[in-house]
Amino acid sequence: MARSRPRRIRAGAPDHRTGPPGPVIDGLSARATNEITRLEHDRNYLRPGDVRAAARLWKDYVRRPERQLWQDHERGDVHWYCCGDPFEARALLDVVLQALSPRSARELRSVVSRSDAVWDVPSPPCGRGS
Repeated sequence: MARSRPRRIRAGAPDHRTGPPGPVIDGLSARATNEITRLEHDRNYLRPGDVRAAARLWKDYVRRPERQLWQDHERGDVHWYCCGDPFEARALLDVVLQALSPRSARELRSVVSRSDAVWDVPSPPCGRGS
């Protein structure tokens, strides 16, 4: 039986260099990004891009004006069913942090903690004479 040339074998294989980009989260190393990609493919509760989407949703939510955050808390947000619940996204990030290696979890935790710091900023005192 004749041996196939490697070039002919590679011609039919998909090119991984031009495939869809992995989850890109600012502040993460390539190592942490690759681990998140593997985690998204291995776990049945994650789909590719879920961690990136959760980090983005949480970051966008906490950067909204305080007035809108208060209204969401009091009345609820009717748009969460289509656009995603930021509190569920934050909970997903906690689960992913537990599943990652300590080094990658530390990197992702630093990214998430920046948004958490915006969320936990105390509001200025309300009152006159301040």
